[in-house]
Amino acid sequence: MAAIWAGIDAGKTHHHCVAIDESGRRLLSRRVANDEPGLLELLTDVLALGDEVTWGIDLADGGAALAITILFDHGQPVHYISGRAIHRASESYRGEGKTDAKDAAVIADQTRIRRDLHPIRTGDETVTDLKILTGRRADLVADRTRTVNRFRAQLTGIFPGLERALDLTDTGPLMLLTGYQTPVSLRRTGKKRLETWLRNRRVLRADRLAETALEAAGRQHTSLPGEKLTAQMVHTLAREVMALNQQVSDLDKAIEARFRAHRDFEVITSMSGLGVILGAEFLAATGGDMSAFGTADRLAGFGGVASVPRDSGKISGNLRRPRRYNRRLQRVFYISALFSIRHCEDSRRFYERKRAEGKRHIQAVLALARRRVNVLWALLRDGRIYELAPPTALAA
Repeated sequence: MAAIWAGIDAGKTHHHCVAIDESGRRLLSRRVANDEPGLLELLTDVLALGDEVTWGIDLADGGAALAITILFDHGQPVHYISGRAIHRASESYRGEGKTDAKDAAVIADQTRIRRDLHPIRTGDETVTDLKILTGRRADLVADRTRTVNRFRAQLTGIFPGLERALDLTDTGPLMLLTGYQTPVSLRRTGKKRLETWLRNRRVLRADRLAETALEAAGRQHTSLPGEKLTAQMVHTLAREVMALNQQVSDLDKAIEARFRAHRDFEVITSMSGLGVILGAEFLAATGGDMSAFGTADRLAGFGGVASVPRDSGKISGNLRRPRRYNRRLQRVFYISALFSIRHCEDSRRFYERKRAEGKRHIQAVLALARRRVNVLWALLRDGRIYELAPPTALAA
């Protein structure tokens, strides 16, 4: 039985594929368009070269999604190899040049000789939807952060006292700034009319917000250059932040509805600190299939909360933070550990013990996150929800 290894250097518009045999001899090298007819023709030609083909690719989604799906539909095994790994491996191959053909050949050869590559698996529809939804939410949150920063800068340029006094991410202050942006406009309106204006727009604690705004206006009687135009910019940016807040809120509802349909919803959210959004991001980052990692240690390494050794010569026991890990998953583990310190007594005691041992705050939180990975792994393995006291074994 002739075995073939095929490497695909994926791109947005075109891919390059190289197929080799068990001796490393190149059998095929082709550039194909990223569309179905070209990919199906490539698959047919590669399958004609041998009885068994193993595929390697440097992207797991995005521009490679069509190629991977076609391979899955035809029962082909596909392994993922990261771009960093390809770059490092290519240094050991002849020639210093970098081309798509060389990268594809490196992918094929690494797929042939390595046994530790991560196989790409078909995820269920719920996890796929959560990847899309949480990815979109991350984009919206980043857009909102950038807009709020611009918003603060513009308001500081004409009314720094009000910028300090208000939380510019809350609905009430944002609504206020859609109508009033300068000290003179607030003083001219007065407290009673401002309260009425805010209540008509369903702003909570309108009296307190109006008092805060007028207090800031009373401390500034100087008009700054460009105040009129900047006030228009503040109005526009306030509207944009409100619209982004609404989009994030709507998306959160969609994420919760989709996450609740997953079989592990109750298990994941039973852990303190893992709510709907972080739990959905956990599934999106891991694919929801813990068997793909094998052990809790590998999951912790993938999430960047497990230290790696850096020993050399007589130096041993030297640990450092990993450089290759999934940053979205590390964020899930880290933020959930922070929340658990506030709401779970066991987590708080563990954190305080690590701090007493001399660890810094971040180190103590990462140590707690590493411990929680073991717990979450066991819960998902056994299919049971988190309990403060673990179930005792029945006496024989």
